[in-house]
Parts: sequence; structure tokens; C-alpha cells
Amino acid sequence: MPSIAKGANAPLPSSSVRAVLGWSPRPGTPDVDASALLLQASGKVRSDDDLVFYNQPSHPSGAVRHVGKQQGPSASDSLEVDTARLEPGVERVVIAASADGGTFGQVPGLHLRVLDAGSGAELVRFDITDASSETAFVFGEVYLRGGQWKFRAVGQGYASGLAGLATDFGITVDDAPAPAAAAAPPAAPAAPAVSLKKQKLVDLEKKLEQKGDRKLLDLTKKAAVSLEKKGLGEHTARVAIALDISGSMYKLYETGKIQALADRVLALGMRFDDDASIDCFVFGEGGYPAGSMTPDNYSAYVGEILRSHRLEAGTYYGKAMAAIRKHYFGSDAPRTSPLSDAPVYVMFITDGATFDEDVTRAQVQSSSYEPLFWQFMAIGRSGGAGGGLGLHGRSEFAFLEALDDMPGRFLDNADFFAVEDPASLSDDRLFELMMTEYPGWLQQARQKGLVRG
Repeated sequence: MPSIAKGANAPLPSSSVRAVLGWSPRPGTPDVDASALLLQASGKVRSDDDLVFYNQPSHPSGAVRHVGKQQGPSASDSLEVDTARLEPGVERVVIAASADGGTFGQVPGLHLRVLDAGSGAELVRFDITDASSETAFVFGEVYLRGGQWKFRAVGQGYASGLAGLATDFGITVDDAPAPAAAAAPPAAPAAPAVSLKKQKLVDLEKKLEQKGDRKLLDLTKKAAVSLEKKGLGEHTARVAIALDISGSMYKLYETGKIQALADRVLALGMRFDDDASIDCFVFGEGGYPAGSMTPDNYSAYVGEILRSHRLEAGTYYGKAMAAIRKHYFGSDAPRTSPLSDAPVYVMFITDGATFDEDVTRAQVQSSSYEPLFWQFMAIGRSGGAGGGLGLHGRSEFAFLEALDDMPGRFLDNADFFAVEDPASLSDDRLFELMMTEYPGWLQQARQKGLVRG
């Protein structure tokens, strides 16, 4: 299989895989030791048991184990991951290594191969060509997305060895007693630690810059400023956009206003979602999944949606909400007990009232027990107190305003604002409106056990 590049991902068709770290040792080449960390949605381990390496070669669940090292002209160290045996709450398995007696820049031929543990067939290969002074390295991660396990090539190094890497992921490392030594001049201050999430965001911006996509780069930077103000600069969540495809939306699509709006939602999603993409849904007489919008396909994505889905005669919020809940949580059925999972942020865009108010209320009620936040944006006139932006007349969106304040939910899982013309909102103002209530919901969702970590 061809090598994948840093930051790329690939699906894993087998539930049991072997991660084989390989290199070509020469005289003076450091010894390389593979390790794995089992992480929650928060990006941290649950306990020190979630580190698997040569001194702790098997996880208590049996889902991850250190297979061992092969010496020779082509050396390797291997780990096996059985995703079917991973415990609830584990969403990522990081594949890492440390270099003993040198740096990874001194290790020639460094690469990671992911194999089907049963057949031995190669599924993914990632060649590391930019290692330098690092003494620990995150090569990749096996992670769960939309019910499917995938592998992502990470390629992030640490100058602090296995101890520094482990500490970054929440492992407690005992300090070894230092031998007495003569006084030495004070060392230069250490560079601030860079988290894996932060590194991914930096890499994302570099990629956009290399592509010359100044438009999306500028949008992601504006989104970053808004998120930093809310304390969400390194927050991870899945992001979706739900677009009304009723006939009354024709002019908004025709003038490019929905495409421009979707571009800005993508920019926010790229800061939140590790896949740098957003899931798309459309709704009219029904609710339909519409694939994923990414930095590679976004410029014509809304047009492609309209070629696949004709504008329809009705508007049914509840059908869209059911499709979204089923996509992320496997069911659109009524729920009366909390479900713990990674958070989902949904930007729900419409220009008209729904035909299924009772169904919609039931979906909002049930989803309040799930880690799902609805951000309703209405396009049209709204004179109510639910977020109308300088508009007049009786609210056309009284129902959405009522959903924002609907009693009897496990927690308040919705917000609403309306604007007559989406093009009239600056990027900064839109990002501010999108984050008005989400941070507060996130805090409550964590307290009530809906959000893992």
C-alpha cells in the first residue's frame, strides 16, 4: 500500500491490527522502544494502566499489548491493538516510541506499518523523514470516528523522552533521584510544551498556507480567536451542519450565501474536529446525510449537495434531527437516561417553520440526554427575544425561540439566533453568536457525565 502523508488518515477494515515500527540500525543508532497510550475523548489516559510498553507489556483489558522487538539489518518493535476489546471510554490509541542513547534524527529508515494482525496484509504505511532532535515520537493513532476505526499519521516529536510524552497524556512519572553535582550555570528556560492538539492545529494552518488557500486560512484564524476567548482553543468536538433544502431557500443558495455560511462553519469545525472536516445533513420533506465537507472539497460542496438533493416542498426539523442522532449515537429513539460520548456541535440552518413540531420537541428532549448541542440559526424576520438581529414584526420563528427555552430537558441543549441576511454578519460576529451558549452547555454536560473526560 502507498505511504500516507503526515496528517492523513485511512480506515482500518480489521478490528485487530499490528503496528510495526521499523528502522535500519547502523553503528551508533539509538535503541528504539515502541509504546501505546489508551486515551479518552479528553486526550488523557484514565490511569497509569493505559500506558503499554516494555515494562508494562499488556493492558488489563487485553486490547493492547507490546509484542516485542526484532533485531537485525531491518529492526522493528511491534504493538497489537484489538479495537473490539477496547473498553467503553477509550476513543484513541496513540502509537509512540522513545529513543535510548540518541535522537530520532539518528535513526535511519524510520517508518510505521499497520498490518492486519490475522493475515499480515499491510493496511497503512507512514514514513518519517523529518525527525531531528526528538527523543520521543508520536507516530500515529488508531481512533474512532462515526462508528469506524481509522488510523491517522501524526508525526509529532518530543525532546523530553518517554517521560515527557507520557506526562503530556496524563501519566504520572516518578522523578528519579538526581546524583549530586557541582553547581552549574542556570540552564536556558525550556521551550513551552506543545500539546498534540495544538500541534495538529499548527500543521493544519501550514497546510492551508502551502496550498495558498488564504480565504480558509483567514477564517480558521478568526475562529481560533473566538474560541480562545471562550477557553476552547484546544477543545475537541465533532461538528455538523444541517441545511434546509425547502423551496423557499432557493435564492439563498443561488446567490452563494449558503455556501459562504457553510465555509465559516467549516472553519470552526477545523478547529474543533481532529479530522478537519464537518459532517453535512440536509432536510426538507425528510432528513438526509450529505457526506463530509473538507478543506479539499469545500469550495463547490454546496453546489454538489444541490445536484444530489432537489429542493423540496416541506420543512421537517424532526426528521433531520433524527438522522443526526442516528448518525452519531446509533439511534433516534426516545432516551431518558444519560449517554456519555464525545461532544457534537450542530449548526442547524433554516428559513421557515417546521411541519412536525411535536416530533421536533421529542427529538430535542431525547437529545438532551446525549452530548449533542443544537445551534439554531434562522434566516428571515424574527422580532422575538430569542436572538433576532435588528429585525421587526411578529417572529416567524417563535417555535425555535420556544425550543431555546423548552422546559423539562435533562439540560439546556439548544440556542437560537436569527438574521435577515447571513451576508450581513461579519465573520467575527458569526463566530461569537455560534459560541454564545455552547461553552456553558459543555460545562454542564461534563458535570452531568454526558461528555467523556
